[in-house]
Amino acid sequence: MIDPTPHPLDDRLVAMPKVELHVHLEGAQLPETIWAMARRNGVTLPAASLDEWRRFYAFRDFAHFIEVYIAASRAMVSAEDFRQMTVAFHAYQAAQHIVYTEAFLSASLFVERIPWPDLFHAFQDGLAEGRERHGVTVRFIPDIARNFPQSKARVLRFTLAGQRAGVFIGLGLGGIEAGFPAEGFSAEFAEARANGLHVVAHAGEGAGPESIRAALDALSAERIGHGIRCVDDPALVAELRARQVPIEVCPISNYRTGILAADAPHPIHAMLDAGLNVTINSDDPPMFASSLTDEYRWMARQGVTWDRLHACTLAAVDASFASPDEKAALRQHIQEIP
Repeated sequence: MIDPTPHPLDDRLVAMPKVELHVHLEGAQLPETIWAMARRNGVTLPAASLDEWRRFYAFRDFAHFIEVYIAASRAMVSAEDFRQMTVAFHAYQAAQHIVYTEAFLSASLFVERIPWPDLFHAFQDGLAEGRERHGVTVRFIPDIARNFPQSKARVLRFTLAGQRAGVFIGLGLGGIEAGFPAEGFSAEFAEARANGLHVVAHAGEGAGPESIRAALDALSAERIGHGIRCVDDPALVAELRARQVPIEVCPISNYRTGILAADAPHPIHAMLDAGLNVTINSDDPPMFASSLTDEYRWMARQGVTWDRLHACTLAAVDASFASPDEKAALRQHIQEIP
């Protein structure tokens, strides 16, 4: 997907300190990692070999992507799996000069399988070791999968308990939008907000602008994940611009999952031109054979200027849930890049 021809901005984009707000811990694991984990844990994947498992990542459509994501997540059966994944994720982010990350956990897929105290200790240890070894900051936001609505109360309780343990900063909503409107999760999000958790929601990826409105109105979402279908509703675009709601856009992901046709222009261009508060993210990078650096390089090849790309990075700092002092330090660090 990325044109291998060198681009004048490549070196600057590789070196630029970055902030990422939309990436999934489970989806950030290499196919080889998932394959080895499944073999270690006695889990059967829908593939007879590692090569076949790698080929399974050629997604036919969004439903197939969800199928692969769920299959991969079933290989993660112990707290130690999550500790190791957390440390490895820090290394992956550090290698791309991503200095601050807020990452999702697909809690609906594991919240019933692993004792919570064990998980909290695993995350505490993994976050501490990852930061000490790699010098980057990662914070976690468990999310409720819309297509597993029976898990919503359990995920909320898990997230609140993890907040008290000092490992979670917010509650998210992910999964399949169609047939699972945001209104069905309003009570859980209200309780999360009342307890001081930040709230974010995937919306406007596989469904239209009405899904974004529901995330804003029913959930009071502080950020919108993907949000690309906002361009279908000029009134919504005007509202998002006036409110400067941060939108976590993941361009390569939208093509890999079939949300956008391979030859379709990406809405991020119209969103930037409209003055929306856009951040750039990678979503599930190994699953899409990409990275956050690749997302920036792809945009440069689409004609997006250095100034605009740099502004998107600073927008991610401001849209993050970091403390004011952390944000000031991040902005200074990013602005040091010429």
